Amino acid sequence: MSPTGTNDSGSNLPGENPRTNAISRRHVLQLFGIAGVGVAGIGSLEACSPSSPNSSSDSSKSANKEFHGAYPYQLPPKGHFNLAAGVTDGIQQQSPYLDLVYPSGGLYYWADKKWEWMMAESGTLDEATKTYTMKLRSGLTWSDGKPVTAKDVVSTFNLHWLMRQQSWTFLSDVTAKDDTTVTFTIGTPSTVLERYILRAPIMPDSVYGEWATKAETMRKAKTSLDSAEGKQLNGDFQKFRPENPVVSGPFNFDAKNMTNAQMTLVKNDKGLFADKIGFSKVLLYNGETSDVTPVVLNKDVDYATHGFAVATEKTLESSGFRILRPPVYSGPALVFNFTAHPELSDPKVRQAIAYVLDRNENGTVALGDSGKPCKFMAGFSDISVPDWISDADQKKLNAYEKDLDKAAQLLQSAGWKKSGSKWMLPSGKPAAYDIKFPTEFADWNPAATNAADQLNKFGFNITKRGITFTQLNPDVLAGKFDFAIQTWGASNHPHPYFAFVQNLYTFNYVIAANSGGKGMNFPLKQTTSAGPIDLQSVVDKSAQGLDLNAQKANVTAAAMAFNELLPIIPLWERYGNNPALEGTRVAKFPADDDPILKNAPYADNFVIMYMYQGKVAPV
Repeated sequence: MSPTGTNDSGSNLPGENPRTNAISRRHVLQLFGIAGVGVAGIGSLEACSPSSPNSSSDSSKSANKEFHGAYPYQLPPKGHFNLAAGVTDGIQQQSPYLDLVYPSGGLYYWADKKWEWMMAESGTLDEATKTYTMKLRSGLTWSDGKPVTAKDVVSTFNLHWLMRQQSWTFLSDVTAKDDTTVTFTIGTPSTVLERYILRAPIMPDSVYGEWATKAETMRKAKTSLDSAEGKQLNGDFQKFRPENPVVSGPFNFDAKNMTNAQMTLVKNDKGLFADKIGFSKVLLYNGETSDVTPVVLNKDVDYATHGFAVATEKTLESSGFRILRPPVYSGPALVFNFTAHPELSDPKVRQAIAYVLDRNENGTVALGDSGKPCKFMAGFSDISVPDWISDADQKKLNAYEKDLDKAAQLLQSAGWKKSGSKWMLPSGKPAAYDIKFPTEFADWNPAATNAADQLNKFGFNITKRGITFTQLNPDVLAGKFDFAIQTWGASNHPHPYFAFVQNLYTFNYVIAANSGGKGMNFPLKQTTSAGPIDLQSVVDKSAQGLDLNAQKANVTAAAMAFNELLPIIPLWERYGNNPALEGTRVAKFPADDDPILKNAPYADNFVIMYMYQGKVAPV
């Protein structure tokens, strides 16, 4: 599977999905780090001030100390250094290593529910004035020696507006109060806004200022991005190609020495917490699982987030690697084309398919101990379900445990018939479908193969179509598929809202329209046993406001509808099988019982967080 854990769908930070026709992507005050806040008002975040990096390591100790990782990237000329959110084909996108190059305001502890302040030193949400104030650390500098200021943050978010990023679903303005203070004015209050703000990589105004100024002028003039002027500026900016990256992180790209096989991030001594990090270089090997497996097996990689084949994992363990298993909060799902195959629009058909599939077998075949079948089939991670759905409502969720008799009954009630050993549609045609999957993903490939085999054994006629992973997303968005394997859930955000955006919007007409297609084209106005439901409205409301109980009600409604309708069928929930090599270049990685391993590896990556603190350090 893709090391992003999301098949690079673009639905997650830092590359949020552009969407204009819908409001987009525990205890809310805990979940987003706003601890100790009274009911009457939100107040300051100071009560849960996260710890500061606490290593006493010195930069002189980092000489010739390398960390070796692996993550896909694109060489120029296709790959480029315009890494503003929403711009495609950046040199590296959705990579945890970008947090070492363009840090954001903070990183988040998913288990402890608090922020580790990075570029920011504090954040305050004021419900009365509908503002969020971020205070930058003093003394921050860019790699060209210029100071990091609030103007850089303002420019960053004006570019977000230009690129239709979800943060502007909730914002109405952003201004610099002084050199280190940024005020975000909230148009639509939402508990997810703080994460949008604090996890946005801050980009340099010295590089992007011209574009940000044009965007701000257009925004304040209320010029639509759908106008000719808006489309022109958006398109022109996406063609912008900075030559020399100006960064604020402790590492920068060694742009002149990249090859198709590997690239190096070199130490930027002016960068954030550069003196705390013991490594002088971060070497990244390029490619998907099949590309990096040989170099991992050769012990040239210290840590990798790819989904390795079961046999590879066993070999790695026997050769001295630890296997870290953080939850990914997502996994592969079976996605349907409702335009090409209207017979699939009957939920009984999709329920039948769910009953056919032994998802425990599928996960084990694909990813061994790291492929765990969903218990709740709620559309978001089983780990998070108890925080959002009551015990009574959890009991109403159908687990769809394998039951071939029930599957046959459902198909028959939908008008399907058996002809010999094969199922026939109500039209009399055979139940014949292609299933597309990425050949390079060492877990999705066998997941698709096993699902096809199980369905064929039951009487379907499924043809397996492995294609290159870079072509899968465009094909699905354009509706050029019957069945496909795509991501369910969200591995970059804790709130269930983001999982439902992935499930219902990303490969559906809601977002596929941006590329001129309809995707799976599943109507979001549906009727369930509980009555009519507008899924788009319910999902959007699940992230709005500051009332946790109202959010829970909408999350529950969305989960119940998802569980009954199964617009997509989650095959299993992925846990990392991340190889970690200790004692060669890296002294140690987090212990298996360290709560930081509850962090999703593609969001607030625990290795990157501990590297900043000196807890992941050279031998």
